[in-house]
Amino acid sequence: MKGSCVEKEGILASSYLFEGLNRGEFADIEQALVPKRYRQNTVIIDQGDEANKLYFLCEGRAQVFVADESGREVVLGQLEPGAIIGEMALLAEIPRTASVVTLEESVFLVLTRKSFLQALEQHPRIAVNLARSLARHVHHLTEAVGDFALLDVYGRVAKLLRSSASDQDGRLITPKWTHQQIADRVGASREMVSKILKELRAGDYIGVEGKRYILHRKLPERW
Repeated sequence: MKGSCVEKEGILASSYLFEGLNRGEFADIEQALVPKRYRQNTVIIDQGDEANKLYFLCEGRAQVFVADESGREVVLGQLEPGAIIGEMALLAEIPRTASVVTLEESVFLVLTRKSFLQALEQHPRIAVNLARSLARHVHHLTEAVGDFALLDVYGRVAKLLRSSASDQDGRLITPKWTHQQIADRVGASREMVSKILKELRAGDYIGVEGKRYILHRKLPERW
């Protein structure tokens, strides 16, 4: 895989999936990976598709969402480099339960289902890592269901801003979010989200730099 993002970024070596394996143990897996580049706004996985590939996000960003027959969408999360996509559907041999679209030009490393299952047989440690990942998925799902049941729209927006922000040179800064993306994440209208963000900016709780939000101070508990 010379010249691929495996070598350049260490995506494979740093992945939770291969935690506990040494370089030699996943060298054969590296050889089975195929790099794929996709343009912005490309759907790489469609809800309901057959699960036959595993994806490692190497460069760029992507978004996971579900949609109904009318086209209404709910965003389940954003993916950054290092994310693994589709491992659970491969294990369960079920259709894809969500869709994935690129938010910008992105590069993925793709592993076929056959190669993935061979890796599981050869390295049982991978199965242990998957079990831990599944437990985290269940935890996050339980938390998300609780948020929708117990928090109002403001509470969900505030929690998203807090949880997505990371420390960058002493400032808490979120990833790039459009108002519509935030609305999709929290299950609300774009108009309601825009109103909340406008008032938070007016109160100097947050600032904006190129679609990234800077949290100046603790957000109020209530709106």
